[in-house]
Amino acid sequence: MAASDKSVDDSLYPIAVLIDELKNEDVQLRLNSIKKLSTIALALGEERTRSELIPFLTETIYDEDEVLLALADQLGNFTSLVGGPEYAMYLIPPLESLATVEETVVRDKAVESLRTVAAEHSAQDLEIHVVPTLQRLVSGDWFTSRTSACGLFSVCYPRVTQPVKSELRANFRKLCQDETPMVRRAAANKLGEFAKVVETEYLKSDLIPNFVQLAQDDQDSVRLLAVEACVSIAQLLPQDDVEHLVLPTLRQCASDSSWRVRYMVAEKFVDLQKAVGPEITRVDLVPAFQYLLKDAEAEVRAAVATKVKDFCANLDKANQVQIILSSILPYVRDLVSDPNPHVKSALASVIMGLSPMLGAYQTVEQLLPLFLIQLKDECPEVRLNIISNLDCVNDVIGIQQLSQSLLPAIVELAEDSKWRVRLAIIEYMPALAGQLGQEFFDQKLRGLCMGWLNDHVYAIREAATLNMKKLVEQFGAPWAEQAIIPMILVMSRNKNYLHRMTCLFCLNVLAEVCGTDITTKLLLPTVLLLAADPVANVRFNVAKTLQKISPFLEATVIDTQVKPTLDKLNVDSDVDVKHFAAQAIAGIAAA
Repeated sequence: MAASDKSVDDSLYPIAVLIDELKNEDVQLRLNSIKKLSTIALALGEERTRSELIPFLTETIYDEDEVLLALADQLGNFTSLVGGPEYAMYLIPPLESLATVEETVVRDKAVESLRTVAAEHSAQDLEIHVVPTLQRLVSGDWFTSRTSACGLFSVCYPRVTQPVKSELRANFRKLCQDETPMVRRAAANKLGEFAKVVETEYLKSDLIPNFVQLAQDDQDSVRLLAVEACVSIAQLLPQDDVEHLVLPTLRQCASDSSWRVRYMVAEKFVDLQKAVGPEITRVDLVPAFQYLLKDAEAEVRAAVATKVKDFCANLDKANQVQIILSSILPYVRDLVSDPNPHVKSALASVIMGLSPMLGAYQTVEQLLPLFLIQLKDECPEVRLNIISNLDCVNDVIGIQQLSQSLLPAIVELAEDSKWRVRLAIIEYMPALAGQLGQEFFDQKLRGLCMGWLNDHVYAIREAATLNMKKLVEQFGAPWAEQAIIPMILVMSRNKNYLHRMTCLFCLNVLAEVCGTDITTKLLLPTVLLLAADPVANVRFNVAKTLQKISPFLEATVIDTQVKPTLDKLNVDSDVDVKHFAAQAIAGIAAA
């Protein structure tokens, strides 16, 4: 008897612990117990989970939002724990309760879990259990339940019978006309998703009137969500229907009184363009695009400016160049000198992408003058965006034309007051050098590259040393020996210790690309000379450099020149120098 009592106690234990923990005052403890629900369900078994755990959760959970959020999340993965899809309906009541709470994130998570659970129901169970839940949510007194209902239509609709489908469409229409803006907003948000599962005839007869109505709503937060639905609906309809049913509303949204709606149109413009096809784009979307490019609000102009390249790329290839030149470029020219820096910066990030579409002649004639204006713009972001995308123009017009037109401006930017602009020029330099050739580089750009090594910003000096390595990879070690190593070695005698440090950093990276001969003959003597530098920072960098360049030196050189120097540094008066010298000695010995 005692044994059977004990087994009953053991089986009650998990639920008792859960009840205790869920009634605990500590939120974290309650949260942890919710996160362990699946373990408790496994301990209880499927039947007791259905008959005890789920009812308990449904009845007693009125808690902090984060606990409810964790519960909504857990229940979405509970189907297997209640006995599989044929028992999934047991999860509906707690999730239905959670879908009506005030906190939005909890409701959204509950709807997400309801969608997961609904998909696991058989078609018959869906009609018996999920559709009534949806209808209860639709007719709930609080807006919270009605907003949650919007997310369930697209999951239920494809798998129910025709009479039920008709009811669902009527219910959705009811939500689109709800008196509460939050509900209409939720309906607008899910309209595109619902449209994808509704038959075309009902899409035209039932949903498009809802769409038109939402796009004319007195709340701009509803209207802007209707723009998203516009993309989905346009993708589902043939061209003729798009023209008659969708375009009038789209035109109206593009000139909406609220900038937020126009901004959403700008954001979705390329998706709309792909959905409606080239003919409607040419006739209707090009004028709308022009309208947005000269919008009164800077946010709208900036959003649409970022779409210039993609919009032009998706134009009908037969008329692409002509449309860009006659209909888009005049407006783009105005944006190049827009009073708002964000607009100019947005345009600068994409304008170079027009070059491949227009070809060499039109790029030189039409775009280069604009690039020059942007390279001299007062806003550093604009200059930076142009520099970062120079390569796609170079591919179209060739380096000779590019260097003649833009090189003076690039040279000017190499000394820009904003270090990020200088950094972008440095990063572009190896590619530019490769395209210009060694002779041109030596004449026009080598002095710049050397100047960056003495920049007052560390990030620039660091990038400049890596730039040197890439240039040597491009032009070869003999060029380095003759053109740049002598100039770098001069820095080792500079009075400013930072320049001596930069010299060491350069020698570090050059050893990798110059080979054993040059490293031994030219680089090593300078490093050894700096071992006696009065500044401790220089001396410990000598130790680090010797370790770095040792793989490129012969064993005899290491034994006769490197090790004695490191031994000397190892007994230096400065603790850091000793540390790095010991580290270098150990590193060389291990190699």
